[in-house]
Amino acid sequence: MSEQNQIRPVSKGAWFRIVFLVFALVNQLLVVYGKSPLPFSEEELEQLFSIVWTSVAALVAWWKDNDWTKKARSRTK
Repeated sequence: MSEQNQIRPVSKGAWFRIVFLVFALVNQLLVVYGKSPLPFSEEELEQLFSIVWTSVAALVAWWKDNDWTKKARSRTK
């Protein structure tokens, strides 16, 4: 069999997106029928989102290579 006839396998990213879509559709159906798929109040979700957002921002700011000292800035040049 030549290489042109071979079909490449489905990527992990594609599987993840399909599974994520299925979860989103199930969630939407539950919401439409008045069922709460998540046992959290809106206030708790807002607090969780705020904590996650702040944590991610802090990690990105810490991880990113920032040159604060004169010595570090001169080395970057």
